[in-house]
Amino acid sequence: MDMAAQMECVNAKYVSQKISKTRWRPVSAASLQQPEVFSTGSWDNENNKVCVWGVGEPAGFTMEDELEGDPQLLCECEHAGDVLDLQFLDQDRLVTASSTGAVTVYKLHPDNQTLSVAHVWDRAHRYQSANAPCTGVACNSPELISVGEDGRVILYKADQRGIVRAIENADNSTIHGVTFLRTTEVLTVNSIGQLKLWDFRKQGSDPAQILALTGDRVPLHCVDRHPNQQHIVATGGQDGMLCIWDVRQGNMPFSIMEAHSAEMWEVRFHPTNPDHLFTCSEDGSLLHWETSSGSDTPLFLQGRNSSMMSRSATAPAGGNQSLISAWLNGDSSKGKLETTHMLPSQTLSVNSLDVLGQCLVCGTDGEAVYVHRRVHV
Repeated sequence: MDMAAQMECVNAKYVSQKISKTRWRPVSAASLQQPEVFSTGSWDNENNKVCVWGVGEPAGFTMEDELEGDPQLLCECEHAGDVLDLQFLDQDRLVTASSTGAVTVYKLHPDNQTLSVAHVWDRAHRYQSANAPCTGVACNSPELISVGEDGRVILYKADQRGIVRAIENADNSTIHGVTFLRTTEVLTVNSIGQLKLWDFRKQGSDPAQILALTGDRVPLHCVDRHPNQQHIVATGGQDGMLCIWDVRQGNMPFSIMEAHSAEMWEVRFHPTNPDHLFTCSEDGSLLHWETSSGSDTPLFLQGRNSSMMSRSATAPAGGNQSLISAWLNGDSSKGKLETTHMLPSQTLSVNSLDVLGQCLVCGTDGEAVYVHRRVHV
């Protein structure tokens, strides 16, 4: 698909607020339908909001009309502080992380016409005499995790008012992101370039594992887990580099790629086709990364992006030669990587993205939301 055809599939919606987070509402696994509802959170506005938008196909829509279809605002709710993270817990509930330190659960009512606050953990993140921003949340219903600038990792159950567990001194630097690896394990990334693995079956405040880029100490801003292989994660940080890690193999990344010229704010594996990965950045770009196995070209050394380079770690001696993920480019896996720019032109910072089915949504500091409904995955 050429660039012009790609761009015809992109809808820009101007929303009069800087968008910090965008997320698709999950669709039931059994249905093959494309997502039709997404949520946004705003930041740096006088009054911040959580909004729910529809991109469905009203009766009488034709294929031609659909590409014209702007997202329609379904409902909204005020949000105290900047929305620093936003995740759907399930089809009816979403969770926000606030710059005030609060974690809030919102309920989306069945007709999608109303959004209301179901529960707030106020000042979940705090210093002794002031609030500490809550920087990230991760959901694995009914459980959720929050992390913050105060270095705490907190475990909740969505239907319980109290907190289940807090690791008070998990980090003495800011934790920027968190993801579940398994039901009992989460991975956090921090402002001194470390990944820490936490096992909630263990007592105490020590991580089960620490991984880091030696010597660099570059802040990591985002992390995502491979949907099928929980030991593979992708991270992005202050220097715009994309790193792929295997948490089972040593404590260095497998691959490091030059992705963006400024901070990478989010990285996302495609949930059902994880040979595709997406990144967005302060530099105003959104990239689609695609690995394809079976080529003779070493993975990550070829691509349309001439500035791309690779400092791949070699496969560990006697290491696992049955690696099936194309992202782990040990000797056993050859392939190539292509990158495609997904936005019509460079914009202000692209703060957030989400991808589900063939649909991609992202939000920017240019007060715009972009929806792409023909992503080739």
